[in-house]
Amino acid sequence: MMEYFNKRIKKLDVWDIALTKLSVLIFALFLVGVWPALRVWVDSRNPWCFVAAFVIVVARPIYRFYLKK
Repeated sequence: MMEYFNKRIKKLDVWDIALTKLSVLIFALFLVGVWPALRVWVDSRNPWCFVAAFVIVVARPIYRFYLKK
């Protein structure tokens, strides 16, 4: 199964990956817009919690792309 996915992923270029990321962002904004409970939860959080989550999530890809040899 992983072999199949690895073969398919190699067909994607930078634009495909960027558009996939953008679509996930747009879908997340859609959920916040139509789901009142989610909107209340997001509004009640400290914005720095989201910044901390971003740093934690992006740390590994940044390390592997820029620092790992």
